[in-house]
Amino acid sequence: MKKILLLAFVILCSTSSFAQRYNNSDWSMSIGVNAINSLGTRSPIDSPGDWSFQTPISASVEFNWTDQFAIEQSITFNGFTEDDSIDFNPTEEDYNYLSLDTHVKYYFGELIFGRGRNNDWFDIYANAGVGFFHIDETNISANLGGGILFWLNQNRSLGLRAQTIAKFAFDHADSGYDNNHYQYHLQVIFKL
Repeated sequence: MKKILLLAFVILCSTSSFAQRYNNSDWSMSIGVNAINSLGTRSPIDSPGDWSFQTPISASVEFNWTDQFAIEQSITFNGFTEDDSIDFNPTEEDYNYLSLDTHVKYYFGELIFGRGRNNDWFDIYANAGVGFFHIDETNISANLGGGILFWLNQNRSLGLRAQTIAKFAFDHADSGYDNNHYQYHLQVIFKL
C-alpha cells in the first residue's frame, strides 16, 4: 500500500508542477472532498448502499484545449473502517481507498443555454475515462460521469464544482471489494 501511495503522490506532484510551468488560464486545479457509494452493480437511485467518508481527499489538474473539451487527471483518497460494509458485506478490518483517474470532459452548457452574460456563472459537463483504484486488491475501471461548475467571481478564476462518477470495474466478478461503485465530489476549483 505504501508503494501505491508513493506512486500516487509522485504522479500528482509531477502533474501539478507541469501545470504550473505553463501558468496560463487553460490550466486549473481543484481540491475537495469525496464520498464513495459502494453498491456493486446496484442502481445509485434505488436503495443507495454503503457510503464511505473516511479521509475523503480529492484533487485534480485539468487542461482545457478548447472551450468545450478538457482532459483531467485526478487522485482520490478515502477509506472504510472495520465497522463499515462494502457492497452490503461487513468489513473485518480497515481499508484504504486510492484512485487515479484520467477523464476527457465535454462542456455542453452553451449548447443548451446559448452563450451570454446570464449563464456565464456556471458550466455543465460530461466526462468519460479510465481509472485505477485499490481497496483490497487493485482494479481498473471504465468511468462515466458528469458535473456542474459554479463560478464564484466574474473572471471565472475561482469556482465550486459537484460531480458524480460511475466506476465500472473491468474484473468485477472476481474482484471482491474492488468492484463497481459511484464516487461523488465537491471541490473548489481555481485557474492556474
